[in-house]
Amino acid sequence: MLLKLTRKQIGLAAGAAAIAVFGWWLLAPGGNGRTLYGDVEIRQVDLAFNAEGRVDQMLNQEGDKVKAGQLLATLDDATYANALDLSKAKRDAAKAQLDLLLAGSRYEDIDHARAALAAAQANLAHAKVSFTRQQSLVGRGATPQQTLDDARMALDSAQAQVNGAQAQLTELINGPRKQEIDAARAQYQEAQAQVALAQTEEDRTKLYSPVDGVIMTRVIEPGTVVLPSNTVYSIANTSETWVRAFAPETMLGRVAPGTKVTITEDTPGGKTYHGVIGYVSPMAEFTPKTVETPDLRTQLVYRFRVRVTDADDGLRQGMPVTVTLP
Repeated sequence: MLLKLTRKQIGLAAGAAAIAVFGWWLLAPGGNGRTLYGDVEIRQVDLAFNAEGRVDQMLNQEGDKVKAGQLLATLDDATYANALDLSKAKRDAAKAQLDLLLAGSRYEDIDHARAALAAAQANLAHAKVSFTRQQSLVGRGATPQQTLDDARMALDSAQAQVNGAQAQLTELINGPRKQEIDAARAQYQEAQAQVALAQTEEDRTKLYSPVDGVIMTRVIEPGTVVLPSNTVYSIANTSETWVRAFAPETMLGRVAPGTKVTITEDTPGGKTYHGVIGYVSPMAEFTPKTVETPDLRTQLVYRFRVRVTDADDGLRQGMPVTVTLP
């Protein structure tokens, strides 16, 4: 038997179906299709040392409020401190060598070289006179040939000494070569880099909070040997608080990024906060169970996030809230 419905009855049935589909936001407290549901999201930061060693101090407990840049924990830094001292000593030695080359030769060294050259020249003059005398004597047969040979060797040796003394004086006057200075400068720069590296490694024995937040978990205790991958603290980042909420397709135009909204706690007399929509997902999804309402809960919605501009300790991770659009 076919059931005949009037046009009015069909209209009423369609309206009831529409309310069933979108009742979770149309008929929510506040009404007028302006109210959506969501929950609070507070970002979590897991902190770890970027070095390995034995934990020396853990300065905070769970529930402590911390500020960005606050010292939270330290490692035993004896090994790193010694490595830093060693690198600084090598840097100072390299700097001294570079300064020595840049300063050039001392006047005292140049004067000493001049005196050595003068002594070598005097010795050469004496050797020349002795050799000439021996030549004359050998010509008259008054001295053996061996004596003349010895005099010639003494003359050659004296000439070599003069040449060496002259080269030494010239080297001192000219100073170090450019290549020697460049090599010393490169060694000094290398030593500076080693100091910076050792300083960085020593600094990593101290763990600082990167954000304002609250200590959620204190994972280890002093005396524990940790690696760079071991979490030491988990911190709730309270510097930024977000609300995750969902909207049906028909409301996408009203939840555009930049839209200002109000956020209300679900508890009776709950505080009202303010926020700005910062992100709207380009993909549809099913309403998650955490946002279910007493009405139909399986329709497709779009996730969006609201940055709370006046958040305080009253908003906690996972807390259900109501988002009211303008």
